[in-house]
Amino acid sequence: MFEEFVGQPGLPTLWFLVVGVLLIGYIVLDGFDLGVGMLMGRIFSKNEKERRLLLNTIGPVWDGNEVWLITGGAAIFAAFPMWYASLFSSLYIPLTLILLALILRAVSIEYRGKLTGPRWEARWNAIMSVSSFFIAFLIGAALAITTTGLPLNDHADRVGGPFAWLTVPAVLGGLGMVGFSLVHGLAFLALKTDGEVRHRARAYMVRTLPIALLPMVGWAVWLQVLGATALSLTFLVLAAVAAVIAWVMASKGREGIAFSGIAGFAVFGALAIFMAAYPNVLPTTLEGGTTLTIQNASSSPYTLKVMTIVACIGLPVLFLYQGWTYWVFRKRLSAEHIPAAHDVTSLANQPNAR
Repeated sequence: MFEEFVGQPGLPTLWFLVVGVLLIGYIVLDGFDLGVGMLMGRIFSKNEKERRLLLNTIGPVWDGNEVWLITGGAAIFAAFPMWYASLFSSLYIPLTLILLALILRAVSIEYRGKLTGPRWEARWNAIMSVSSFFIAFLIGAALAITTTGLPLNDHADRVGGPFAWLTVPAVLGGLGMVGFSLVHGLAFLALKTDGEVRHRARAYMVRTLPIALLPMVGWAVWLQVLGATALSLTFLVLAAVAAVIAWVMASKGREGIAFSGIAGFAVFGALAIFMAAYPNVLPTTLEGGTTLTIQNASSSPYTLKVMTIVACIGLPVLFLYQGWTYWVFRKRLSAEHIPAAHDVTSLANQPNAR
C-alpha cells in the first residue's frame, strides 16, 4: 500500500502540496510578527514601554516562525530543483535584500535592549520597522512572481535585465503581504496584550482591514483570471468570508475569532492562488518559452520517495514544537508586566560586577 501511495504519478503533486503548506505556514506565522515589527515606530506605539511590550509579544516565537521559510526553500530545492534554479537565479537582487533585511531585523531585536537612551532605541526601532516592511514586501513579490511568471526562454532561463522581476503582479503581491502583515500584527496584539495597547490595536484593525487586504485580494483575483478552477474559486470565497468574520468580530471585541479569521483569510487566499496556478510552479511570460510544472521541474521518483519518508518524521516534530511554543507563551501581556529598562553595559562596568 505504501509503495502505491508514494508511486511516481502522485509524488510531484504531494510535494507541491507540502511546499504550499510550508509557505502558507510562513505567511500565517511570520506575517503577524512582521506586522508587529512594522508597528514599532511612533505612529502606533506611544512610548518606549509600549514598544518593549510589542517586542515581548513576539520575543518567544519570531525566530521559530522563520523556520517555515527556510524549510519551504529547502523543500523547493530538493523536490523541484529546476523551479529553485530558475526562480532563485532570477531573483538575486530581491533575495539579497531579503537576506540583509532578515539580518538587520534580528540584530535590531537583539541589540536594542543592550543599551538605553532615546537615540539608541529610536535607531533600532526604525531599523526593525523598515526591515520588517521590506521582508514582507519582497517575500510577497517573490511569491507573486512564482505564480504569475517570469520571462523564461525555451531553456527556462530568465531573459531581460536585473529588474525583469519587478512587474505589476510582483508589486501587487508585495503590497498584499505588507497589508496582510499589518492587519495580522494588529490582530495578534489585540489577542496577546491587555490594556490600552489591546484596545488601540483592535480599533486600528477595524479601520484598516478593508483597505489593507485589497492588494492580496487583487493578487488572488489575478490568478483566477489566469486559470480559475472550481476549487480555487471556492477557496477565494472562503477567504472573503473569513475576512468579513474577522472584521465583524474585531468590531465586537472578539479578538480570538478575529485573529483566526485573518489567519483563515491568508490560508484560503493562498490556497486559491496555488490551486489556480497548479500544476505550474513558474510560468513563462514569453511566447515559446518553457513553463515549469510539477512534472518537468521535479526531482527523480527515488529522491521524492526518500524525501517523503523523511518528511513523515520531520514535519510532525515541527508542528508539535511550534504548537508547544505557542501554548507555553499564550498569556496576555500588558505594559505593567514590562520592567524598567536597564543598561547592560553600565551594569557590567560597576565596581562590584564580576
